[in-house]
Amino acid sequence: MVSSKKLTQMCVTFWVAVLFCPSVQSHLQVGFYRNSCRRAESIVRGAVRDALRQDRGVAAGLVRLHFHDCFVRGCEGSVLLDSTSSNKAEKDSPANFPSLRGFEVIDDAKARLEAECKGVVSCADILAFAARDSFDLTGGLDYDVPAGRRDGIVSLASETFSNLPPPNFNVDQLTRRFSDKGLTQEEMVTLSGAHTIGTSHCSAFTYRLYNFSGTNSQDPSLDSQYAASLRKSCPQDSTDPNLEVPMDTRTPTISDVNYYKDILANRGLFSSDQILLTNPATASEVKSNARSPSGWKRKFAAAMVKMGQIEVLTGNKGEIRANCRVINT
Repeated sequence: MVSSKKLTQMCVTFWVAVLFCPSVQSHLQVGFYRNSCRRAESIVRGAVRDALRQDRGVAAGLVRLHFHDCFVRGCEGSVLLDSTSSNKAEKDSPANFPSLRGFEVIDDAKARLEAECKGVVSCADILAFAARDSFDLTGGLDYDVPAGRRDGIVSLASETFSNLPPPNFNVDQLTRRFSDKGLTQEEMVTLSGAHTIGTSHCSAFTYRLYNFSGTNSQDPSLDSQYAASLRKSCPQDSTDPNLEVPMDTRTPTISDVNYYKDILANRGLFSSDQILLTNPATASEVKSNARSPSGWKRKFAAAMVKMGQIEVLTGNKGEIRANCRVINT
C-alpha cells in the first residue's frame, strides 16, 4: 500500500497539470484509453487539426464548449445534447445560442472514434481532448488530460442561468461562481485568458457602447479609440444578430497573453474582463500573466485539467453515447 506521504510526493513530482493529484480524487487517469482505444487522443487531435485548417476560429469554440459543459452538471457532455420536442437543452439557452460553436468538430471526432473503437470513448472525454488540442494548436502548449469521463443523460437550458457566469458579472460575483465549482480566484483569472482567441457577438457587449448603466453613453472604463472602433463594427441600429468582433484586439487566433495586455490598456471587451482591474488581487494576476507568457500557459493548462474534473461521471455512472447529440436508446 502506498503511504499518504509517498502519494503526496508522487503528486508533487507528476506533471504541472495534475500537481494537486486530481486523478486520485475523481478516478480519471492519464492514458485511460491506452488499452481500449490506443489511438483515441490522436484521432481527436486529427479532427481538431482538420477543422482548424478550415477555420482557426473554431479553436475558441471548442475551448468554450468544454467550459460551458463543465459548469453545468459537470464535465459529462450535456452541452452536446440536442433539444427535443419535450425539452429545451443547454445548447439552446440564450447563454449558449447562437454563440457556442464547434459541435460539428465533436461529431466528426466521435464518428472517427466509433469507426475505430465502437462504444468506447465518451463525448465528455472528446470535449476535454479537443479543448486541450485547440489550446496547443493555437500556440498554447500540450498537456496531459486525465480521462475516463462518462456521458450524462440530462440537459436543461434552465440550468445554464444559475451556473454560467454572464459577461457583466463583477469580481465578487465571478469569484463566487468559480468557487461554487471548486476553482480559485486565481484560476478564474487564468481561465479568463481563454478570451485570447475567438470572437464575440456584438449583442454581448453593446450595452457598454451606447447605454452603459442607463446613461446613454459608453462605459467610461473603455479606451475611447477602442470604443469608437467597436461602434463601427457594431452599429447601434443594426439588426444583424451575426455581427462579431475579435475578443483579443492583437492576435485573436493565437493563445497568448495579449488578452491581459488588452485589459491593461482598457481594451477588455466584456465588463467581466475589464472589471478584473478593479480588485487588487485580480489586477495583480492580470499584470503577472501579461508579463509571463510561459507562466500563464502552464497555469492555464493546470486550471483546465482541474476544471475538467468538475462533477465527472465515472465507473458505471452515465453512459458512452453512440451519438454525442442524443442519449442512447
